[in-house]
Amino acid sequence: MSISMSSASLPVFKSMLGNLSHLLDKAQIFVDEKKCDPAAITQYRLAADMLPFTRQILIACDAVKNGVARLSGVEAPKFPDDETTISELKLRIQKTLDYLNTVPSSVLDGTEQKEITFPVGREATRTMQGEAYLLHWVLPNLFFHITTAYNILRHNGVQIGKIDYLLGANT
Repeated sequence: MSISMSSASLPVFKSMLGNLSHLLDKAQIFVDEKKCDPAAITQYRLAADMLPFTRQILIACDAVKNGVARLSGVEAPKFPDDETTISELKLRIQKTLDYLNTVPSSVLDGTEQKEITFPVGREATRTMQGEAYLLHWVLPNLFFHITTAYNILRHNGVQIGKIDYLLGANT
């Protein structure tokens, strides 16, 4: 049996965003227990030229919702990108999950050959076929930003491990 576009995307997106929300729960526990300023985490960057933690979360959510919208033709919601707190970031993840729950599998399946043109940076675009777009752009982008968020949390002392990244609240 072959894998479908919906089975290669929706369950993975939902699982990874759920795991990301779990990581944010652990971050909130850390902030509460240590009585530290949450901005020390939400604005933290691993390197001066990297985006801060908050942007990692927003981009992970946007990669998923925009990727699904481009593939399916189901319009993605627009979010203002004004989240600053851990609870607001969790809400952003939940809004993205809510959107994913409105997208029927049938509109993703069969999009393997669909031409997808998308922005790359501020001024360029790229065109890929649907399957390549999903497997070589959307999924790696999601994993990159969640991994970067995970690394920021670990670097700052939040007690998380690989199992939190892979299983989230199911640990």
